[in-house]
Amino acid sequence: MSVRSETTDLKRLSRLDVFPAFHKVADRRVLVVGHGGEAAAKVRLLGETNAIIEVVSAEIEPELAEVIAAVGAHHIAEDFRPRHLNGVALVFSAREDERLDRAVVEAARILGVPANAVDKPELCDFYTGALVNRAPIAVAITSTGVGPVLARHIRARIEGLLPRSTGDLARLAESLRETAARVLTDGATRRRFWAKFFSGPVATNFYAGRPDVARVEAQRLLNAAQDESGFVWLVGAGPGAEDLLTLRAQRLLQEADVIVYDALVPEAVVAMGRRDAQRISVGKRKGAHSVPQDQINTVLVELAQDGHKVVRLKAGDPLVFGRAGEEMDALRAADIGFEVVPGVTAAFAAAASAQIPLTLRGVASTLVFATGHSADSETLPDWAGLALKGATVAVYMGRTVAAAVSQRLMEAGLAGTTPVAIIENAAHPEERQFAGTLADLPALGERADISGATLIVIGEAVAHAALSKAAPIAPRLRATIAA
Repeated sequence: MSVRSETTDLKRLSRLDVFPAFHKVADRRVLVVGHGGEAAAKVRLLGETNAIIEVVSAEIEPELAEVIAAVGAHHIAEDFRPRHLNGVALVFSAREDERLDRAVVEAARILGVPANAVDKPELCDFYTGALVNRAPIAVAITSTGVGPVLARHIRARIEGLLPRSTGDLARLAESLRETAARVLTDGATRRRFWAKFFSGPVATNFYAGRPDVARVEAQRLLNAAQDESGFVWLVGAGPGAEDLLTLRAQRLLQEADVIVYDALVPEAVVAMGRRDAQRISVGKRKGAHSVPQDQINTVLVELAQDGHKVVRLKAGDPLVFGRAGEEMDALRAADIGFEVVPGVTAAFAAAASAQIPLTLRGVASTLVFATGHSADSETLPDWAGLALKGATVAVYMGRTVAAAVSQRLMEAGLAGTTPVAIIENAAHPEERQFAGTLADLPALGERADISGATLIVIGEAVAHAALSKAAPIAPRLRATIAA
């Protein structure tokens, strides 16, 4: 199979074969054709809607008769005929016989009526999922790949997450919808109002059984929303793995009007933002700065002054070699409100993957975050003294100056046998690990096969890592020594 066809197959696997949609059934006829337990299950499910439910079967079993009576459905005691489909919104065939179900589906398709044959997905025009009813809110879960068992499991989880009073909260929201649309004319402001409505004190008080307090909080929130100004969040995207993003970062990505992101932030993380949010790439890599830092500062200030809620998305943690200090200074000078949301920095992600104890009693009691360059792009291992005292040093952006770092540290007195680990693309699916010594480190800059973001960890604590399967930093040198 070619690479292109493999890529196409992967894209297909990541896409849905069905499009989730909800049918309007209030005061419309929905037909269930069947006589037994399968028909009873569908009638019971439809009984949670305002549909006019009709059951067609010459004879029915007691279970189905009980369900029909319980939900107020109507039993048509006849064998199915295509005329029964005239004017119906949907039809469910639960005749427990493939030939009979196929007859219903084929008749429905001739008349343009969407049909579902129970437990026969190959015959279905649509699927029904496990339903979580919080009217007027409904959550339906279906899985055509692994069947109803997973859908029921997910339904149980969602039932626990959505309190029974969620529907009452939704009705309060509906009563405020026209007012919010009238007084909050800006779409972004309106979206933020609703985000806070459903996640702040309004919802908290409603769920706690204090609806009167919730209504007061809703009015207060609506009044405050009219005076909102722009704001910037400096958000750490972590090392790139989507599940290492903090919960706060995920929430803010859904609230932001604009997402300003760096080159090292994966597209999958950027895509977690609200679909209609504006996305601005200000990607910077060594030797290819597409947007100067002072211009990024200006962009953030201008967006906030225009009233936007901005997420400035940075790889790792904003305060660790993320130049957040310069951005904070610019925002303070412009009197723009901002907040820093920490992220998992590369050193922690790399150490976790390689099981490197960055600090270890009796071995390393100090941890140094360092960069291989100064502000003038000069090699700057002025932390050499700390390394000599037993610190673990995590070097960011040091691949191209690895030889100079190694030389200066050994000149300062650090042994060439000091353990070194290199983690490329930490926490990414394509992560690679390399192990060696300080004397091997110059080989890093000579290896064209290592081109991803790399983190270098230097220190005796590295000897206690799980690096038995790591590749050597200098493979040719190791081969020579082994010979």
